[in-house]
Amino acid sequence: MTDERSVPFPPVPTMINDKDEMNKDSNQEQETKLATVKMLLESNGQTVTVAFPLHAPVIELLTHFAKELRMSANVLQIIFKEKVLDTHLTLSQVDVEPNTTVSMELHSKDPVNQPLPPYRPRQDISMPDVITVRINEDVDASRDIVVEIERNNIRKPYLGGMRDRMTGKEYHNASAQTIPPQRPDKGTIRYCRDTQTIQSKHRVIQTTNEQSTQMSKPGYFVSTDNDRLITPHPYQTADEKFEIITKKAIIIQTYFRRWLAKRDVNTLRVAFEKRMQYELEQKQKQADERQKRYQHDLERRLHPRTKDDFDVLYAALEKWREEEIAKINATKQGAARKAALALLVDEETELLATIDRYKTEAQKYNKEANIQRFLERVAQPKKWKRKDGTTTEMETPYSIRARELMQIYNTITMKFLTLDERLDILLTLKHTVKEHECRLTEEIIQLIDREADLLMRGTKEESLTGLRERISTLFLQYIKTPTFNPGVVRHLKVPQDPVSATEQKTLYCRSCQQYYPSTEFSVSSTNAKIGKCRQCLRLENIANKRADHTKFKFLLKKIEKEECGYNDGASCVFLLTVSDMEYMFKNIWDSHSVLSEESDIYNLTFVRWNRNEEFSPWNCILLTLEEATVHLRIEDVETSYSESFCKKIRYKHAISRNHFTKLVEHVKNNQQQQGNGPKDMTVTAIKVGRQRGTPSAMANASA
Repeated sequence: MTDERSVPFPPVPTMINDKDEMNKDSNQEQETKLATVKMLLESNGQTVTVAFPLHAPVIELLTHFAKELRMSANVLQIIFKEKVLDTHLTLSQVDVEPNTTVSMELHSKDPVNQPLPPYRPRQDISMPDVITVRINEDVDASRDIVVEIERNNIRKPYLGGMRDRMTGKEYHNASAQTIPPQRPDKGTIRYCRDTQTIQSKHRVIQTTNEQSTQMSKPGYFVSTDNDRLITPHPYQTADEKFEIITKKAIIIQTYFRRWLAKRDVNTLRVAFEKRMQYELEQKQKQADERQKRYQHDLERRLHPRTKDDFDVLYAALEKWREEEIAKINATKQGAARKAALALLVDEETELLATIDRYKTEAQKYNKEANIQRFLERVAQPKKWKRKDGTTTEMETPYSIRARELMQIYNTITMKFLTLDERLDILLTLKHTVKEHECRLTEEIIQLIDREADLLMRGTKEESLTGLRERISTLFLQYIKTPTFNPGVVRHLKVPQDPVSATEQKTLYCRSCQQYYPSTEFSVSSTNAKIGKCRQCLRLENIANKRADHTKFKFLLKKIEKEECGYNDGASCVFLLTVSDMEYMFKNIWDSHSVLSEESDIYNLTFVRWNRNEEFSPWNCILLTLEEATVHLRIEDVETSYSESFCKKIRYKHAISRNHFTKLVEHVKNNQQQQGNGPKDMTVTAIKVGRQRGTPSAMANASA
């Protein structure tokens, strides 16, 4: 069952005016010919009739139906004579005659997902939209014309007409039978509240006529109470007026310049006050830092905890001893001098014994902290630092295992636990060590059972202190065993694997006559041979020199931190040791700033002489912190400083090159191997900084 409907197609532009038909040539007459197309909708069987020009392409017909059906034209296709029509062809090209009726089918390219909807006409009027009119031109000749009926839902305005008295019908004028012309839509809003609102203003005015009548006359009185008497002034020429304007302008300029001067003075005053306030803050900051450093040094002397703290004590002891010897030599002679020196030796012995007691206390204090740092270091995941500064972490089975053992150790060393909590911890520890059977685990299990039995008997905690310390000590030994904790291998000094033990370089110490890994030897960049191990050097310093290198360590760390900020692949600074820094500070740069002669090492720092090159002993300068900040802003140092000053700096750099000859060779080899490609500062710091002070440090850095 089909439903046939007729719809209008948009009128052809060539059918607007009948007056121009006589002036058209044969080609234009061909363009006005139409054909009636009956389109069958394939999905619902509806038939729609439209009038379509023969010269128009099929794509316009397809666009018309896509608009009526509210679908995309790319989904539709027209079938004529069982073939899909090309959208670029016209009806005349597919053998369609003028004023004829053809049947076509409209299909969807995707009938499953996008079927054709039912066609809904715009108006439900029984009158057809297309009619064929036959015109008889001659007796035997006629011509058929397709006429399209337009429907417009508009209310016709009454513009005049007439009414038939007999029938009562009204006949309107012809202008009312035509659709009013519409303005083309240009996308501009032509009506809004602003354009439809009148802004009115109320003013009092007086007309000229009324002004002329404002005078007294017979029958009309005008009051003169508010009148003013205006008298003319002397005549003023243009030159006189210009002179007056000039004087007034000078007065205005005077006051304006005064205002500018006051503003500039106020600005300078505010800047001066800010500068004074900044200088006071800096002085106060330096004083606070000095006081804080003094309190820190005092705390280190009273409660030493680290090796550096004890170096400070030994250095202070040596300074005191030298002062006492100088005082004895200056005041006493002969037997009295010998007796005073003997008493000095006894006092020195007592002070050394006191320092040893401090060492024992520090070992007890640092023991648990060292164990905790060791466990945290073993349990850390693997980390990689990217070029953008972010860090990537990866958990391995070894790190997870180490973290579990660390948590158990921290739990068994906790105090003030209840009975149930302690028994639960012991049970967890027992299940953990039961995974491996050996003599160590059996002894730990026996001690766990013993403590559990004593706890059930109600033994006091003070009596269990020794037993608990034995359990924690044995479990720490369990953690340090690579068989039970594989992640601990890379953190042990003595390698457990025979293969890695043979690969690790072992050196001989001529002082203590023992073999140690290469990491236990500290070698300066100027040394040609391997000397004593770290422990022997430390004992030698305590026995003989008693030098304090804390300040130079502080200076070296400050320089390393500043070089890391450049991120330009600098590696020379990480090959320097504390002894090298001490030699540079004392022997080359004379322990003071080159510019201001400042000698406080905490207020001094080494910076690059030429900031575009990496830090090295032959590319540095010793300045105060404020001077260093200004110096790093200089682009060309050779032109900024005087010639004599530059010669002085170049002389010191030459001395540094002669002293650090091996370091110069290492830096050159490193630059040749690296080429022109920049190297990440972080990688350099990790590779070289960890091995600083070892015999293989410079070789690894250059490789």
